[in-house]
Amino acid sequence: MDVLILSTRTIAMYVIVYIVLRLMGKREIGKLSVFDFVISIMIAEIAVFVIEDEDKPFWEGLLPIVILLVIQVGLAYIMLYSRKFRVFMDGKPSYLIKNGKLNRKEMKKQRYNLDDLILQLRENKITNVSDVEFAILETTGKLTVVEKQKNQAQQLPQGQSLSTQQASQPQPQPQSSSQSSKQQGQAGKKKKNKQSKQAQAQTQAQAQTVNPPAKPAKEKVRYEGLPLPLIMDGKVQDKNLDKIGKTRFWLKNELQTNGVNDFKEVFFCSIDHKGKLFVDKK
Repeated sequence: MDVLILSTRTIAMYVIVYIVLRLMGKREIGKLSVFDFVISIMIAEIAVFVIEDEDKPFWEGLLPIVILLVIQVGLAYIMLYSRKFRVFMDGKPSYLIKNGKLNRKEMKKQRYNLDDLILQLRENKITNVSDVEFAILETTGKLTVVEKQKNQAQQLPQGQSLSTQQASQPQPQPQSSSQSSKQQGQAGKKKKNKQSKQAQAQTQAQAQTVNPPAKPAKEKVRYEGLPLPLIMDGKVQDKNLDKIGKTRFWLKNELQTNGVNDFKEVFFCSIDHKGKLFVDKK
């Protein structure tokens, strides 16, 4: 009997929680802000208490869930028409990278370290920090990344179009009878040379069938590794320097070419597979 009651309460609470989440809307399911997270935890805890405590009436657990549903839907409508209230409840997005530069103050405010940033950039299929123009930490905790635009298309000179280029090309001129006879003679010589070359090619092909040439060795594909951080929070990563076979002396010389005289002045520095350094100062 106890098993039947427990099963019935579990199924009933599952249906109720499902209906409540559907009434809360797709916004709360797809976007989990702090307020949505609190409401979800409270509904889950109340549902567990109702299922476990068989002596407690079912409606006593149902009533708090309905109250939470009314609060959630009511506040969602208020946030829909009031931006100030919406910003107060959800907060504002934070720019961790702005105009290609790391925002150290905002990262410190959000308690967001460089390892977290590099991890989420890799989740967005970006391996190099220097390729990022903007990295925005949304109110849901998701990182939105905007890459730098790479304009590889070659533009034509100003005021010149494809039709003008074609018009500027020299057009063939009509030929005289003497020129045409000369060309016929040259065409006959070319035909004889072509026949002799074809005969030579046939003899070479027969020789290759007897002694086939050795196959050339396959070229090894060059591995392009991920960018390695050399300096993080002003501290040199000696292990990564050893991986690329460089020393602190080399790194210091490279930094001096970028106007940096001390490692502590650098917030983040990395090197890609092409040997290009990305330096972000404090």
